[in-house]
Amino acid sequence: MSTTIGTLFEQTVQKYPDKEALYYVQKNIRYSYKEWDRQINKSANALIKAGVNKGDRVSTFLFNTEELATVYFACAKIGAVFNPVNFRLSAEELKFILEDAEPKVVLFEKALLKQVEAIHAELPETSFWFVDQEVPDFAADYHNEVESARDTRPDMEVNEDDLYAIMYTSGTTGRPKGVMHRHREMVEQSLILISGTKLTANDRGLVTAPMFHCAELHCAFLPRVHIGASNVITHHFEPKQTLQLIEEEKISIFFSAPTMWNMMLQEDLSNYNLKSLRLGLYGAAPMAPALVHKIHEKFQTSLIQAYGMTEMGPAVTFLTEDEQITKAGAAGKAILNHEIRVVRPREGGRSEPDDTVEPGENGEIIVRGPCVMPGYFNREDATKNALYEGWYYSGDIGNFDEDGYLWIADRVDDMIISGGENIYPREVEDVLYTHPGILDAAVIGEPDETWGEKVTAIIVKKDPDLTEEKLDEYCRDSAALAGYKRPRRYIFMEELPRNASGKMQKFLLRKKLEEAASRG
Repeated sequence: MSTTIGTLFEQTVQKYPDKEALYYVQKNIRYSYKEWDRQINKSANALIKAGVNKGDRVSTFLFNTEELATVYFACAKIGAVFNPVNFRLSAEELKFILEDAEPKVVLFEKALLKQVEAIHAELPETSFWFVDQEVPDFAADYHNEVESARDTRPDMEVNEDDLYAIMYTSGTTGRPKGVMHRHREMVEQSLILISGTKLTANDRGLVTAPMFHCAELHCAFLPRVHIGASNVITHHFEPKQTLQLIEEEKISIFFSAPTMWNMMLQEDLSNYNLKSLRLGLYGAAPMAPALVHKIHEKFQTSLIQAYGMTEMGPAVTFLTEDEQITKAGAAGKAILNHEIRVVRPREGGRSEPDDTVEPGENGEIIVRGPCVMPGYFNREDATKNALYEGWYYSGDIGNFDEDGYLWIADRVDDMIISGGENIYPREVEDVLYTHPGILDAAVIGEPDETWGEKVTAIIVKKDPDLTEEKLDEYCRDSAALAGYKRPRRYIFMEELPRNASGKMQKFLLRKKLEEAASRG
């Protein structure tokens, strides 16, 4: 018998039937593994009754909920393909994904009713299931469907090579692509995360980052279920509530994107007892070294970074707890059974996997390992562009240092060329984050008649008295920033556009600046 997402869950139920598996905060639902398994079976049988067959897609347009967690394993048990959709999408963006994935069933909630109402009539082959009260006319009541279903294990043969999920990329550069993953790839990823974070059944994890994103789903939530730990799920991230739950639920481990860690640091941490927290995970976006130091100082907890991408499951490197200070800012080293190379970029063509660069020299990061996707859903051309001779071409620029640690410079698309010099926005952003008056920062290139592009910094202030002149002086005085990399323009905004996983959407920043320039 091959191990699938469904069978690993059932193995945990056999070992820990009466142990608390899940606590959903907003509805005050607590399940033991045995109770949760019955609920998952009912959900699985309800989907079968609704005509969902093996290989059919089931989409969730939800925040973090018990229903999402339950349907996740229900799909795995019947061989349906799980498709969690970003809850921040507009109606048109949601429509794009649902038309591409063609799900049989879509689960959604009251907070997202407006988006679904706008597009449901254009998807006549899809059934919409509502998870809250006051069910709209066009939808079915999820809980009614589930309660009337059998709680016995569904009779469906699923194997490790079956497609398990389609997870759409975050769309930091435009339209998202559906990344396909099979069961065996994510079982492997789960085992690697269990080992790398030293997870045990005694751990209590907090789910506060979005579950539609593979960083939370595959690097945090799934490994904890796999090992028999407990999961506390909260609908969405709120800094105060997160800190309160760590104290009240004795949370020992959880994942947060850098922007979420930064928001928690703005709270008075002396008001909370955080001693139960043994490990904090971060990833999904780069963490400035200054922020790493602040977390160590204020939280007094160990940290592990996982760098990766949806196409790889996502994790491809770890920066372990004993490396957080000495190598702060690095992505780390390859996780078990994975190989990473940095290859020389070629204009107008693909780099060969053997054309590697020297330590300290930037190039494109390519990865191979057992968790790599088989391809993009309905996107054969994009698949051929991303996969070559067993390697995934990430589009990230980085380098290895002399000690073999990977450092991420930036995205290929975000690199700034000014006066013929390559400038990577992240190195400028890292310097800006050391300024105590900055809450958030992004650096992009703007067209410039003289230099081709000029370095422009968009800043969210922590200090209301912060000015362009003060920042320019700070960057001039920094020994970590060459003069030609210094921002030539500063723009202050109330907030920066980030997706739900914390990644900066620089294409939206460029669009805003272009629109402002066109208006004069």
